[in-house]
Amino acid sequence: MKLQTPSLLYLVCITSLLFILSESTQPPFSCDASDPATKSYPFCETTLPITQRVRDLVSRLTLGEKISQLVNSAPAIPRLGIPDYQWWSEALHGLAFSRGMRFNGTIRSATSFPQVILTAASFDAVGIEGRAIYNVGQAMGLTFWAPNINIFRDPRWGRGQETPGEDPLVTGKYAVSYVRGIQGDSFEGGKLGENLQASACCKHFTAYDLDNWKGVTRYVFNANVSLQDLADTYQPPFQSCIEEGKASGVMCAYNRVNGVPNCADYNLLSKTARGQWGFNGYITADCDAVATIYEQQRYVKVPEDAAADVLKAGMDVDCGSYLLKYTKSAVEKRKLSLSEIDRALYNLFSIRMRLGLFNGNPVKQPFGNIGLDQICSQEHQNLALEAARNGIVLLKNAKKLLPLSKTETTSLAVIGPNADSEQTLLGNYAGPPCKTITPLKGLQSYVKDTRFHQGCSAVNCSSAFTDQARNVATGADRVVLVMGLDQTQEREKFDRVDLVLPPKQQNLISAIARDAKNPIILVLLSGGPVDISFAKNDPHIGSILWAGYPGEAGGRALAEIIFGDHNPGGRLPVTWYPQSYTNIPMTDMRMRPEPSSGYPGRTYRFYQGPKVFEFGYGLSYSNYTYEFLPVKRNKVYLHNQVSSHVVGNSNPPGYIPVSKIGTEVCDKIKHQVTVRVENNGEMAGRHSLLLFLRPANMSNMRPVKQLVAFQSVNLKAGERAEIELELRPCEHLSLANEDGTMVIEEGSYFLSIGDKEIEIQAVK
Repeated sequence: MKLQTPSLLYLVCITSLLFILSESTQPPFSCDASDPATKSYPFCETTLPITQRVRDLVSRLTLGEKISQLVNSAPAIPRLGIPDYQWWSEALHGLAFSRGMRFNGTIRSATSFPQVILTAASFDAVGIEGRAIYNVGQAMGLTFWAPNINIFRDPRWGRGQETPGEDPLVTGKYAVSYVRGIQGDSFEGGKLGENLQASACCKHFTAYDLDNWKGVTRYVFNANVSLQDLADTYQPPFQSCIEEGKASGVMCAYNRVNGVPNCADYNLLSKTARGQWGFNGYITADCDAVATIYEQQRYVKVPEDAAADVLKAGMDVDCGSYLLKYTKSAVEKRKLSLSEIDRALYNLFSIRMRLGLFNGNPVKQPFGNIGLDQICSQEHQNLALEAARNGIVLLKNAKKLLPLSKTETTSLAVIGPNADSEQTLLGNYAGPPCKTITPLKGLQSYVKDTRFHQGCSAVNCSSAFTDQARNVATGADRVVLVMGLDQTQEREKFDRVDLVLPPKQQNLISAIARDAKNPIILVLLSGGPVDISFAKNDPHIGSILWAGYPGEAGGRALAEIIFGDHNPGGRLPVTWYPQSYTNIPMTDMRMRPEPSSGYPGRTYRFYQGPKVFEFGYGLSYSNYTYEFLPVKRNKVYLHNQVSSHVVGNSNPPGYIPVSKIGTEVCDKIKHQVTVRVENNGEMAGRHSLLLFLRPANMSNMRPVKQLVAFQSVNLKAGERAEIELELRPCEHLSLANEDGTMVIEEGSYFLSIGDKEIEIQAVK
């Protein structure tokens, strides 16, 4: 019997309700060995290839059952012993509240790592905790819709905090690390093969970095992006996520790109992701993105066209109910073939099988021993603390104000609306933390006589208690202001219109700085960059620290840095622009500058204008020096690799298409660059080496400079080390031409680290 659409909706609602009411400690699974009715099905036979098992399963479904599985809240199919499944779970920087996970049972918290903008570590821990909460029956799924690997193109973007920053290389490396950690690549020495500890989903594909700016929303925004910018800025992180990370999920974004909705773009989803990059997984829409195609973008004439277009483009599951409502009628109206539905189901059930959910009881499978002891384990909490320590950035330290002396600091004033706010530390997409140490609590552990005043009722400082706060400040030896932003100022669906702090907050900072006995320390919590030129240039503000949203252990990490138990080594992941940058429309997607119109470009790679702080900026309590060791190869010869006829008409003379060089040759011309780094300070420290490349001759096509390698090194006081960094000419010397083709330009380039440079040449 074929189910009708109202019956499908009812089934989904009832299934979700039963999950919420359930207190079961049994994880949901299929193919129970004790059930003779199901163990005879070929799709339950674990010795068969997954492709064969999936085809058997899908062949047994009615049309109604098939359609019911095309949404994030997939209901049970009792006659086949298939339980319900929730595709939507969140784990951006730790397990988070979502449809697929609850914290009202045995497990009531999870490790909260720093928000992504501050860190790029600890991903395997998140995957382990995800499997643990599933094993105790408090999760309906193991498909986590993270990481967010969109480029932080505009500093006003409310969701920039969720990303690793503005650099494609860093973002791509982060994506690979996150995916491999979540999916369990290192589990027991890499024994999983195609199986998954949990599933990671790279989002939002593609060119999505605007939520709601001056009335322009992500639902209707049409991002006009050149092929050149797509090739060398917007797409590389997703390519890395798929090709190197082997991500099992991708989320298509709400917005249109050059007129076409991402979730209905066959060239993007099928031709590029699956065809060119070899993606092997499922593709989900962002929530209600399918409905948006018809209801807000008016890209199609009827709802059935939206349902048909996304499935034919290569999307597999709808976060929402649009496919539930309109897929059947799309089939009946011959807008959609059954083969497209089956294709989507093959992808969806393949993931569930790779997760081991059709192999019998999961607690008897490879991840079955992951349990309660892994949630909020001391090891994971230590990782959260270490991530916060390593991400915090020292922006100013006049006259070496920091670190403060533990013995000479007899009284401390801690002031600010973010000083004792547990929620602000977590950022967005967070779950209940194991335990939280606010900056106030962290500092109180160092100075017994610590006085606190909120300063403002909230970060917008609509009610500022300036006189009371000044009285607290003037009575203390040292003053720490903990200010900045929170989710009321920047978040999903809410972009900023300014880059400065709220005016009354800035006034409060300046007033306290003037009245304090000694130069003060300013701590900023924020996801996006802030124009704090006033504080940078104020002699009464001796030190400035940026801490992002540092997670559950952020307050302890800050206190350790302020009092010298940790040497700061974080670097800014984005450019900090002046307020004047807000004159540029956020809707302008161009990366490259256009001097004739006054357009300055975007991110450190292309921006030509004043900066408050540069990408990669960060101070330390130590002084590090660098030296390039003699290179074995300072010329990259291209004339032996390709003949002269490969330069096509679309490329000016001197530009060699990378595709003509070939993978084998590209691998041969890779080589190592060795840098000697020395810690000349009095403290041990963790230091990030950033290797940049810049061309000798600038053109509008090429970045001003770009990061080509990075590595962290731990050095004791006075210690030196020689670090090898790999130069990959086909990747690092190439640039995108106007049609998106990657080419190498002949000529000279300079590799730089700190104040040291060496020249290399690409020779035809």
